[in-house]
Amino acid sequence: TMDLKAQLCVLLLALGLCVTLQVRAQEEDEDVDVDVEDDMGNLGDDELLDGETEEEEKPAPTPAVTPTVTYKAPEPKGEHFFAESFDKGTLEGWVLSQAKKDDIDEEIAKYDGKWEVEEMKDTKLPGDKGLVLKSRAKHHAISSLLLRPFTFDTKPLIVQYEVNFQNGIDCGGAYVKLLSQSPDLDLNQFVDKTPYTIMFGPDKCGEDYKLHFIFRHKNPKTGEFEEKHAKKPDSDLRTYYTDKKTHLYTLVLNPDNSFEILVDQTVVNSGNLLNDMTPPVNPPAEIEDPDDHKPEDWDERPKIQDPDAVKPDDWDEDAPAKIPDEDAVKPDGWLDDEPEYIADPDAIKPEDWDEDMDGEWEAPQVPNPACESAPGCGKWERPMIENPNYKGKWKPPMIDNPNYQGVWKPRKIPNPDFFEDLHPFRMTPVNAVGLELWSMSSDIFFDNFFITYDRNTAERWADEGWGLKKTAEGAAESGLVNQMISAAEEKPWLWVVYVLTVALPVVLIIVFCCTGKKKAAPSAAEYKKTDEPQPDVKDDAEEEEEEKEEEDEPKSEEPEDNKEDAEDSPEEAGEEVEKQEEAEDKSDEKQEDEVLRRSPRSKARSRKE
Repeated sequence: TMDLKAQLCVLLLALGLCVTLQVRAQEEDEDVDVDVEDDMGNLGDDELLDGETEEEEKPAPTPAVTPTVTYKAPEPKGEHFFAESFDKGTLEGWVLSQAKKDDIDEEIAKYDGKWEVEEMKDTKLPGDKGLVLKSRAKHHAISSLLLRPFTFDTKPLIVQYEVNFQNGIDCGGAYVKLLSQSPDLDLNQFVDKTPYTIMFGPDKCGEDYKLHFIFRHKNPKTGEFEEKHAKKPDSDLRTYYTDKKTHLYTLVLNPDNSFEILVDQTVVNSGNLLNDMTPPVNPPAEIEDPDDHKPEDWDERPKIQDPDAVKPDDWDEDAPAKIPDEDAVKPDGWLDDEPEYIADPDAIKPEDWDEDMDGEWEAPQVPNPACESAPGCGKWERPMIENPNYKGKWKPPMIDNPNYQGVWKPRKIPNPDFFEDLHPFRMTPVNAVGLELWSMSSDIFFDNFFITYDRNTAERWADEGWGLKKTAEGAAESGLVNQMISAAEEKPWLWVVYVLTVALPVVLIIVFCCTGKKKAAPSAAEYKKTDEPQPDVKDDAEEEEEEKEEEDEPKSEEPEDNKEDAEDSPEEAGEEVEKQEEAEDKSDEKQEDEVLRRSPRSKARSRKE
């Protein structure tokens, strides 16, 4: 029974897995654009059927009643260095780059990607606008000056902004750069090589989901800059790139060199500039001496061959590894004179065969039909077996090397480039913010850029901007069941998951709880141990006699007239009830006597008597 249950469980799981994979494969084969499906879903049924290109006035369907959230543009309050909500509907204050990238083809070198200020395609907040990257497979660059430069001294740096991948993201970034303050900074010539102090934000290509935090550290000795990358977050970032929701990205950089990276006001990464950056901010104090060389007599061998070992006299290095089996006997019926393969008698030389060019034609070889019924054909040879006397080439055994000096390493010397910067937070001041991006996905929505040093001010700005979006999206979302149905409509294979999630546990509960093994009847030995009354064990002859007696007895069914009489005469009914009770008492006494009579103890007494 347990084997049957296990087989049933495995069968159900395998069936569910096969169906799920098949449905998903069918879904992947259908080359359907998700955005087109969304647009088609917004059309009425008549428009889908008629396919009319001209707009016609039709009664709009009654929308579901959902809580409405009124949009109000966030207002910057408190100290800040930059605040942009794009609610004016223009790119006022922003500069589009007119530059070209170096060292690439002229066709793609220009920063000609388009930017627009508009609402999200599926906005839940009418009137809420943002900066949208509109082009695919193009370079985009746009920047804006801060209200005043930010200097890294005693105040923390807080950078936050919102991103929504409206079409998802295949390969591309949505990170922001804080451009270094410099007299040579020209926003019209903003390119990938423009010096920046911090780069922060999401980036994705393939299945590599990144959330960058990079800062350029200046070497105090050489004056050169080197990029320092924060460790990769432990959190799973996939959802932020695939759910098509607006997410808030925040970087908090403190004067004590600690940093925090938050998504939707939840910390996803944190660390310290001195300990959690790659490569490290400070180089090692000592390095290996590049001029040091291993001595010629340095012995790094932990084991050597025993110089005193001698090859035994009976060691035969020429003995073969395999020898013919002398005990083997040629099978009866072996056809020595028949070849294993013969020329195909049915083969015909091609008509276009040219012997001068192709050589003499020969029929292809086929297995000899005469060998099919024989144990073998051709010259019989003894099979080869392992040689019991084979020892191979003799080698002296290995022993510990008495001259072993260990693995050689060059000596350490002071690092001539060593420096110790205990305050990497004190970076190059910044005076502009920019987006310099390449993306294979369009319609990336940016909004509510904010730079400050006060956390309360940043949180207030976030609540008025991103918090309002979150509230609107939550109000527009349907219940859990509707969300599951909507998800299954987009991905039909989810129906299989739902069915298996509900049906499989029910089936397993029924199988394991309702089809268990029945309790076996106690054995005779158990009755002997406990003196528990043993049920009657009737012989076949006794059972036949009881069956005959039951057939001879008249059925105790009363007609309806008798029932009516019994109802009319309660005294007679009472007498009948008393008779039935007496009969039942007598029957119970007989059964008890029979049980006692057939118990093992009674049988033992009867045998003694």
